[in-house]
Amino acid sequence: MAEIIKIALLGIAGVLFAIQFRQQRPEYALLIGFALSILVFSFVCRMAGSLLEEFRGLQQYLGDSKGYLGILMKVVGITYLCEFSAGICKDAGFSSVSDQLEILGKLSVLFAGLPILLSVIRQIYSMM
Repeated sequence: MAEIIKIALLGIAGVLFAIQFRQQRPEYALLIGFALSILVFSFVCRMAGSLLEEFRGLQQYLGDSKGYLGILMKVVGITYLCEFSAGICKDAGFSSVSDQLEILGKLSVLFAGLPILLSVIRQIYSMM
């Protein structure tokens, strides 16, 4: 929890620092934002590694439902990657590319979740 607070405060401080440069040197503000994004992304990757280890331990207890956990991890990864990429594009002034990345993320999550939807439909039909 303390690490999360440190990263959040670092992000706020970095944004305030970038705001100072925005008027005179906008390219520095963009670089500061990019550096902050890399720092936060590296922190998230470390947390994701720990989370992945926990999920691997959980998979041993699930039996037939192992595939659902993999789909969940894939959906979380797709969502984070697309939101992160869209945010960078939006900050750089490419809002149309940002919007397209968000749509790509939503469609990818839909396609990744289709096996779960099909499984639910099969379960409903088997009860009828």
